[in-house]
Amino acid sequence: MIKLVRVDHRLLHGQVAFSWTNGVGADCILVASDSVINDDVWKTTLKLGKPSGCKLVIKDMKNSIEAINSGVTDKYKLIIVVQSIAEAQELVNGCPSIQSINLGNTKEEGDTRALSKQIFVTPKEEEILRSFIDKGLEVEIRPLVDDKKILVKNVL
Repeated sequence: MIKLVRVDHRLLHGQVAFSWTNGVGADCILVASDSVINDDVWKTTLKLGKPSGCKLVIKDMKNSIEAINSGVTDKYKLIIVVQSIAEAQELVNGCPSIQSINLGNTKEEGDTRALSKQIFVTPKEEEILRSFIDKGLEVEIRPLVDDKKILVKNVL
């Protein structure tokens, strides 16, 4: 069962590893990323940040989507973490079971604008977020599990 799908450019760190894992009762974290799968330094770093008692799986996007859709992940209380809104779109398009997206941290770059202190989006990413909302997905900004939920539809 998917407990959380989170966009966070840092992937696995204290907020995900402890706040969210404990807050949603997760026992498995899936890092879905085409770039991380071939980066041994990233993989080692992620493994070091994994909370004890929680399984960590790192897959490319295609294999992540296949695993979710096949039902093999259903036995876990799963947190799925992606690095970008574009990756979240790929996941949403491939997995009809995803009903909500949590925006945790995105980078401030060139043509981004702030939706919150930690969420910066490009015009293209705004379009993606609007498409999620149009599909009926809940899209929220919430860095920590105990923080107040801010619905993206109210800040776009």
